[in-house]
Amino acid sequence: MKKAYFNRLWFHILLAVIASLILLFVIMLLMHWFTRHGREFEMPSFEGESAQELTQRGREEGFVFVVSDHLYENGKKAGTVLKQDPAPGEKVKRGRKVYLTVAASEPPTIKMPELHDISLRQAQIILEAQGLVLDRVIEKPSPYENAVLDVLYRGHSIASGTEIKMGEKISLVVGKNIGDLPDAEPIEESQPQI
Repeated sequence: MKKAYFNRLWFHILLAVIASLILLFVIMLLMHWFTRHGREFEMPSFEGESAQELTQRGREEGFVFVVSDHLYENGKKAGTVLKQDPAPGEKVKRGRKVYLTVAASEPPTIKMPELHDISLRQAQIILEAQGLVLDRVIEKPSPYENAVLDVLYRGHSIASGTEIKMGEKISLVVGKNIGDLPDAEPIEESQPQI
C-alpha cells in the first residue's frame, strides 16, 4: 500500500513538472509572438514633413503619430514636424507611438521684461532669453554709461508687462558718457552779521 502511494505521488509530481514546462513553453511562444522579438528596425526621420499627412498615413508607415507639442520657429512652415521621439536612427518596432513637436503658425505672446536702469549687456541677455530681437541701440548723452534709459517698440516707448509677440524687434536707448560733468557749484555759506 505504501509503495503504491509513493508511486502515485511521484507520478503526480512528474505530471505537474511536465505540465509546468509545457505551460512555460506556451507562454514564451506567445510572448515572442506578441512582443515581435527580433523584428526591430531603424526609426526613419519625419522632420520637415507635414504632421497632418503623417497622422493620416500612420498605418501605412506602421506607426501611431501623436502631436505632443507646438513650438514656434521663425521661418518654419506651420504644421511641419520639428522634432520627433523616438529620434531618427533609434531601433524600434512597428506599431510604436511617435510623439511629434510641430511648428506653430504664430509666435506666442510674452510680457515685455523690465529693462530700464540696467546695463546694455544685461538687457541683451534678457531680450534673447525672452525670444525678442535687439534691433537698434540709440545712444543719448547721460552720466550713466551704457544704462538703458528707454525701451522702444516700433518707434514708441513700451512699458514693461505689455504683451508682445515673441520674435519682435526692440530698440534700446542707452546712456553715452558725455565726459566730465561739472561738479555741483559749492554753496557759499552766508556769515551772520554782527
